Amino acid sequence: MQMAKKLAWVNEAWNQSLNKTLRNTARIGSNFPHASKGGVYDLAEPEWWTAGFWPGLLWLLYNGSGKEELKLIAEECEAKLDRVLDAYVRLDHDLGFMWTLTSVANYTLTGNEESRVRALKAANYLAARFNLKGRYIRAWNPWSEGERNEGVAIIDCCMNMPLLFWASRVSGDPRFAHIAEAHLDTVVQHFIRKDGSVYHIINFDPVTGDKVEGLGGQGYAPESAWSRGAAWAIYGLTLAYQHTGKHDYLTAAMRAAHFFLSRLPEDHVPAWDFRAPEELRQLRDTSAASCAASGLILLAQMLDGQEDAGVYFAAGERILKSLYENYGDWENPAEEGLLLHGTSHYPQGSNVDVPLIYGDYYFVEGLARLKGCGPFYWE
Repeated sequence: MQMAKKLAWVNEAWNQSLNKTLRNTARIGSNFPHASKGGVYDLAEPEWWTAGFWPGLLWLLYNGSGKEELKLIAEECEAKLDRVLDAYVRLDHDLGFMWTLTSVANYTLTGNEESRVRALKAANYLAARFNLKGRYIRAWNPWSEGERNEGVAIIDCCMNMPLLFWASRVSGDPRFAHIAEAHLDTVVQHFIRKDGSVYHIINFDPVTGDKVEGLGGQGYAPESAWSRGAAWAIYGLTLAYQHTGKHDYLTAAMRAAHFFLSRLPEDHVPAWDFRAPEELRQLRDTSAASCAASGLILLAQMLDGQEDAGVYFAAGERILKSLYENYGDWENPAEEGLLLHGTSHYPQGSNVDVPLIYGDYYFVEGLARLKGCGPFYWE
């Protein structure tokens, strides 16, 4: 009876997500939504780091429903990204987010050879950002003329490493996986604090490779605890363990998960920063919640049969159920986002308390995990 009740809400949430996304395709089409403003998703340029999440969402829902129109739009999005890949100059570490959820997804589901080549190109560009001395993948290119950020690496990049593991598996060339492991070793060493909280940014000396400082980035302060950074760590390090079997990654993912779960409020959806001043912790981030939930369910699978597995699975399920019941917007024609109350970049005042496309993506991915409706393109 309990299982039937669980499946009932999961299937209901899945169908609501599918139906709303189908409605959204009429306006969004093969464009690249990022944040919903006034109920309408803005359409970002294809060079923006979030470009993979809309087609990734379409591939998830296509795989679970067979709706051919979703597949066709996802393929159109992927083709539009060719100019970004070929232009080169706007590419940064988020190649993984962009081409894992487009080309790797397409190749995984359809065997499309053109998609395989696109993803291998993206993996080569991503690997080329590796700093040998510091053993990290450089995050961004200069945001303004004269800026020097060759030494910057960020926690988000954990989720870009699956593209490199995929490239090694598909090509038979281990160098991609070597680079991914070196970067992830640096994450474990420098990004995950003893209490399981996470730095968003670490600045290294790009010549010597020495750590210079931790930076707050999208969190409240350098020593605060940005919740989406914790989610990137939980999920990204769990995936790293899945790809490598290295227990250092598993234990680091568990530390980050313990920190994250121990600081959730009653409705299981985190503040945007766990260490922000109390008055600012009322501001939630549903994208952190949905990303962490999908990662926690995978973490439970990696610990199959061990005592903590059920704890992580139940936590992921609770988060997703709360998102559906307390933060979802399903029948409102004046709102395109699936989940309300995401926080993108509070210090910059950018996209605060709005739906975010990556929050929507990870929510649906979490539902697909509960339904057993893979494959999942990071794996």
